[in-house]
Amino acid sequence: MGEVVSERLVLPLSKMGAGQSGTVVEIVGGHGLVRRLEALGIRPGKKVSKVSSMLFRGPVMVRVDNVQVAIGFGMASRVMVEVHAAD
Repeated sequence: MGEVVSERLVLPLSKMGAGQSGTVVEIVGGHGLVRRLEALGIRPGKKVSKVSSMLFRGPVMVRVDNVQVAIGFGMASRVMVEVHAAD
């Protein structure tokens, strides 16, 4: 489960369900990881949607700024997302 902070649900990107979207609130990692993710458009304040993920810790497909990118499971586990309520 995720962490609920004042009625907000914050999950790692890797634990979000396919089709869920939210806003990146934090990247837990060093400067190298942060820079790699920023190069893909994933940074705090950005809206992201999880498109799909592979079984057994495979790549995670994410849509950010109308572009679909794949990131590794380990990277996705370090991207903390405030999940938006289903519309």
